[in-house]
Amino acid sequence: MAIQWFPGHMHLTKKAISERIKNIDVVVELLDARLPGSSANPMLAELTAGKPALKVLNKQDLADPARTALWLAHYNAQPGTRALGLDASVSAPAKALAQACFALAPTRGGNVKPMRVLICGIPNVGKSTLINTLTGKRATKTGDEAGITKLEQRISLADDFYLYDTPGVLWPRIIVAKSGYNLAASGAIGRNAFNEEEVALELLDYLKTHYAILVEARFKLEGVATMTDEELLEAIGRKRGALQGGQRVNLQKAAEIAIYDFRAGVMGRITLETPGEFAEWLAAGEKLDAQRQVKKDAIELDRKIRFKKIPRPDSRSSS
Repeated sequence: MAIQWFPGHMHLTKKAISERIKNIDVVVELLDARLPGSSANPMLAELTAGKPALKVLNKQDLADPARTALWLAHYNAQPGTRALGLDASVSAPAKALAQACFALAPTRGGNVKPMRVLICGIPNVGKSTLINTLTGKRATKTGDEAGITKLEQRISLADDFYLYDTPGVLWPRIIVAKSGYNLAASGAIGRNAFNEEEVALELLDYLKTHYAILVEARFKLEGVATMTDEELLEAIGRKRGALQGGQRVNLQKAAEIAIYDFRAGVMGRITLETPGEFAEWLAAGEKLDAQRQVKKDAIELDRKIRFKKIPRPDSRSSS
């Protein structure tokens, strides 16, 4: 299943970012620390190319700390980029964001040249919660739902520090299949755009390989690593009483339980990808996408020839 979700307001957000970026000093992109590669928007990278970038791994309190360290090192090694981990509900670490911005743009600051920062990220990554933490008040609406923020907002954090908030935005085509599943599991994609049972099976397939102990402890199970994905989903449903007639497991309900427990962090601190894994997924996705494009181009060429919009290649060569 290819998971895609690009509501109409995201087109407007893309346009707003492309216009705003001309006058921005630093771009802050919030990433989900549980899926830093999958939550990095390639469309944003294209729109904001050339600007100093601060990658903030948000929700780090829910992520595997060892893997967070790997991702921070990965992003800090990139030119013109800094990275830090953050838990948006804690005030003190949030202040590090402003310090990192001034480090990236040291010539900005003061009333004559105030710092202008664009903060962006995928839906439901925690931007609104972070901004409310930074300002110390409810500056923006928050909620555990993709697509809460719908309009660009300018927020003054200090007399010489302006923060421009934008709605959460995904990209039109997700070419990394695993990213689609991880984004759906995290809550970044509207629930009507995916099948919960399929997403839960993908999630459990990864968890039973890398975090079997946490899954066993949460659901009081044994031998999780040796179960198939379907067996594990059924075992979770049976343990949690997600049953229907004839004592059969309600797989839809079991899937909702597995996804909710991951999102809430009650299984423990989990990260669904490493830099190395994501690089492999991306390379495979780009290769498959290139193959699809070749086939698409061939079909389009054939269509033009059949409708005589262009001559056949052999007729051109013989003339």
